[in-house]
Amino acid sequence: MATNNGLHLDSGHVDDVESQSNGSKILPLNATPSKPQNWNDDLEKKPLSLTVGEILGFNELLTSEVWRASVGELLGTAVLVFMLDTIVISTIESDIKMPNLVLSILAAVIIIILLLAVHPISGGHINPIVSFSAALVGLISMSRAVIYIIAQCVGAILGALALKAVVSSTIESSFSLAGCTMTVIAPGPNGPVTIGIETAQAFWLEVFCSFIFLFASLWMAYDHRQAKQLGLVLVFTIVGLVLGLLVFVSTSVTAKKGYSGAGINPARCFGPAVVRGGHLWDGHWVYWVGPAIACLVFYLYTKIIPEQHHRAKAYDHDIYNVVKVMFGHGRGRTL
Repeated sequence: MATNNGLHLDSGHVDDVESQSNGSKILPLNATPSKPQNWNDDLEKKPLSLTVGEILGFNELLTSEVWRASVGELLGTAVLVFMLDTIVISTIESDIKMPNLVLSILAAVIIIILLLAVHPISGGHINPIVSFSAALVGLISMSRAVIYIIAQCVGAILGALALKAVVSSTIESSFSLAGCTMTVIAPGPNGPVTIGIETAQAFWLEVFCSFIFLFASLWMAYDHRQAKQLGLVLVFTIVGLVLGLLVFVSTSVTAKKGYSGAGINPARCFGPAVVRGGHLWDGHWVYWVGPAIACLVFYLYTKIIPEQHHRAKAYDHDIYNVVKVMFGHGRGRTL
């Protein structure tokens, strides 16, 4: 059984080439199929018989490829956390007008660059939302997703440690390493006061923003038909722009000091929380549970819409296939 090591967006060849390259070859953006291809042609059904272990990807745990790919996720997430948190601190410290707008633009740029850099190695996730959602849809196995998420969390910790090493203790204390916060304690006329937003409000913002991120941008990466037509650079540019826009919207719609905006990346919130601790752990569950719910809702959406508008081929690791095989209904099925 061939395994896919991420959201590899081939840009022009038909499926037989994809199977030979194991989904990891990046083709020229101007490559074209040898013959006209109908999107519905990819939906041709074929017999498939897999075990639960194969669908979950247990066999990948014994291969060096998945562990090498996880190094790309680790380093990519470390650089992402270091750069994003540095941008947060510098934009606020510079005392410019509308720092959240500048922050959103710079965040979009760095995300696009890192996605293009990490994509050839692991598929370019650098976000547990991407890895978990890709596992649910079936682009990657659940085993690979778990390895990626662990690597992303470790990378986030390394990125936060690197930031702590280069900033002063005053900045570290004042900005909490630019971690994800819902509230902060600030001086008031009658003593310290807590400013920010309610946990429920932050939770729903996390759910909505994470779902919009999946629906409005990653969908193009999941459906390799669209990826072929748009091209790798354009797809990742859209992903970065959508994330930057969501950061701007989430910080603007609340207009509350103390709230750092929607995380839309649990690992980025996890790294500073581990290194800095303290109030960064307050309501930290929101940054994990909210995106997880969004991933599940998005997966249900992919099962509801017409198949010809969903995917160009069936994915072996679809979580629905796991359930079918576990209950004895997946042997010899057609996809």
